[in-house]
Amino acid sequence: MAEALQSTDLTFSVPSEQYRGKVRDTYNLANSVLVLVATDRISAFDVILPRAIPYKGQVLNQTALHFLEATQDIVRNHLIISPDPNVTIGHYCTPIPIEMVVRGHLCGHAWRIYRDGGREICGVTMPEGLRENDAFPEPIITPATKSAIGHDEDISEQDILKSGLVENDVWAEMRYYTLELFRRGQAMAREKGLILADTKYEFGYDQDDRVTLIDEIHTPDSSRYFYTQGFDARQVAGEPQKQLSKEFVREWLMENGFQGLEGQVMPTMPDAFVASVSARYIELYETVTGQPFIPAATEDLPGRIQANVTAAITAMGG
Repeated sequence: MAEALQSTDLTFSVPSEQYRGKVRDTYNLANSVLVLVATDRISAFDVILPRAIPYKGQVLNQTALHFLEATQDIVRNHLIISPDPNVTIGHYCTPIPIEMVVRGHLCGHAWRIYRDGGREICGVTMPEGLRENDAFPEPIITPATKSAIGHDEDISEQDILKSGLVENDVWAEMRYYTLELFRRGQAMAREKGLILADTKYEFGYDQDDRVTLIDEIHTPDSSRYFYTQGFDARQVAGEPQKQLSKEFVREWLMENGFQGLEGQVMPTMPDAFVASVSARYIELYETVTGQPFIPAATEDLPGRIQANVTAAITAMGG
């Protein structure tokens, strides 16, 4: 099995601050640029799993790049350059602490609420008579407060505005960008025989206080894709949908008695399962981008990344 990148510890010739998230190692260089390293860590239920997944970071980074470049006509984004298969260098932005979750289909977290009798999520009423994975009449936005540690929390539009997390005009801008990005993502997915069922977007303020798209976009960590072929037949038959997303990891954990709740023990991840997760990520990249996945060398991953990032920062005058 190929080596996996569990973490990095990059050094720079300029002052920097490091932040280690669930998946990415982020380096803030003097509040000017961010170096975002997509590691091979994987999280579910807001918990980092004990084993990293080979090539996952490369898939995430290159999938995000594909869609950042394809949507820059809709909204400005933070991207400057990608000097390494696992790395994006972007403009420093002040994050807005709200995840813009948008759902075109009833699945995942929304379905679990619906299945248990709930008909409201984040202040949005869900229609009666839906089955798991059915499409909503129109996409719905179900925001969550962004938490660096622990679980993100659902929040309604009303509570966002009442709490002052963002001003009304900023919220309107975020709503608009979210729906336009989702429509573009759905259209691009359809061209590849896929259905973009749900996803999330994150925004920040750039140096001029403009709302800017940050982080990843339309990746398997942030999105759920179904295959168009056979979708309707599976819905009629009440069968599970074939999908490309991280949901199958969550399902495996639940089958093994883990949902991130207090007192639950993380199950051991066997080699065969780790290999299958890696293969699913690669499959998604190739399917959703229409491009072959070219695995980068995994020998001395930290050394390769350090060399490529150093060369890029030096070329940028840093």
